[in-house]
Amino acid sequence: MVETYSSEQERFYYVAETEYGVTPTNPAMLSVPAETIEPEIDAGNIKLRGMGYTDLQAIKKGLRKVGCKVNYFLPSAASIELLQWAKIDENKSLSVQVVYWKGLFASATDIISLLFKGMKIDKATVECEVEDVIRASLELQGKDVTVGTDKISGATYTDHTGAVAFNETYVKKDTVAFDRVSAWKFNIENNLKRVPVITDTDGHLPKWVFFRFRNLSGELTFEFESKSEADEVLADTEFDLEFGLGSSKKATITDCKWDNITVPSRIEDLIYLKAAFSAKGPLAIA
Repeated sequence: MVETYSSEQERFYYVAETEYGVTPTNPAMLSVPAETIEPEIDAGNIKLRGMGYTDLQAIKKGLRKVGCKVNYFLPSAASIELLQWAKIDENKSLSVQVVYWKGLFASATDIISLLFKGMKIDKATVECEVEDVIRASLELQGKDVTVGTDKISGATYTDHTGAVAFNETYVKKDTVAFDRVSAWKFNIENNLKRVPVITDTDGHLPKWVFFRFRNLSGELTFEFESKSEADEVLADTEFDLEFGLGSSKKATITDCKWDNITVPSRIEDLIYLKAAFSAKGPLAIA
């Protein structure tokens, strides 16, 4: 009997698909340094009751819903490689493999493979604070999953490494860098829609998972040294924000406005200002 698997025997890999829902031949699988991985398979069972009976009368297979959540710190070797697929304009699907194994990965044994296909990023949050690194949290939804006991035939597996520290990032408003920010984050919500059709051939699977309307938002935390953000909320000021993501990589969100500001304080601590924003966009990650 195989012993219970632990987190050092688990990895998250992905590759961009050229055909929706089909893993490329001999794929070059890439990883991120994940801190949490949460794959999900929901059978969507239809549970039926009938008059005169206490218990269920039938359980029928419904619309299968598959997905995966992953939290990771941005690898300095390729900080935006996975994150870029959160952009709607790319309209890209991914094959995602969550692998569990025993022994050394190069000669792994007792493999359990969850290979998700037709995956797209539904939600993404990227954030950083002082004395830490840039972290990302992604929620993906897909078309189907295959459970196996081996790596993908012909695949290569590359592990991105490194991290992007708080002193390797920045925040700019329009073209001017802030010098008061102690924490920042931005959120991308793509509001994915699973689209099923009535058919007796794989009718339990969505035909498509596609991007819909997008919400862009976030929050900056400032050392409380200025009233400028309060002035801008009242003045309904519009601006662009740029977030450094390591090396020359960045995310730019255009046409932002402050939603609200708060100035929480407590005894024996400095005062900080939190400013939440929403944006019309578009969003650029490059």
